[in-house]
Amino acid sequence: MPVNLQKGQKVSLTKGNPGLKKVVVGLGWDVNAFDTGGDFDLDAAAFLLGDNGKAAKSEDFVFYGNLNHPSGSVQHMGDNLTGAGDGDDEQIKIDLSAVPAEITKIDFTATIYEADSRNQNFGQVSNAYIRIYNEENGEELLRYDLGEDYSIETAVIFGELYKNNDEWKFNAIGSGFQGGLAALCGNFGVEVG
Repeated sequence: MPVNLQKGQKVSLTKGNPGLKKVVVGLGWDVNAFDTGGDFDLDAAAFLLGDNGKAAKSEDFVFYGNLNHPSGSVQHMGDNLTGAGDGDDEQIKIDLSAVPAEITKIDFTATIYEADSRNQNFGQVSNAYIRIYNEENGEELLRYDLGEDYSIETAVIFGELYKNNDEWKFNAIGSGFQGGLAALCGNFGVEVG
């Protein structure tokens, strides 16, 4: 039975699952019926961060334009351009045993592609969630449903995996940003071209 988290709640992933090495982070969403008529393209990403909350290099930003971290520890499974259908819309695989020692946090985000020109925001997105499951046996470990309180934001930090001593824990963040991907990259110290 997965743990359903509330905003701000933290839970250990590895304490109750000794030997857990490979997890899949699934992000999903629906576009509500009162949208702008245009296509919504949400993009999931992972930012691999040090203790200072910043990415040390641009390769620490894993997204549709950089599907694999050089360490092999984080792999984005590809861009879903519509979000149609049930289940996860985008997935990111994490090999916890291969995460470099200097990476202490991995933040998972979603942004709306071309949100400003399409006049779109997360207020028009419903049923957004993040879940983590064990890649080896398919067991869902935790789930966090974002809720509906984003009216102007074009980017959201869903949550973060973080290392605490020898444990991997998850923090349900649910923090919205205006300014889309550029704002997120600025927050995490990634230079965008």
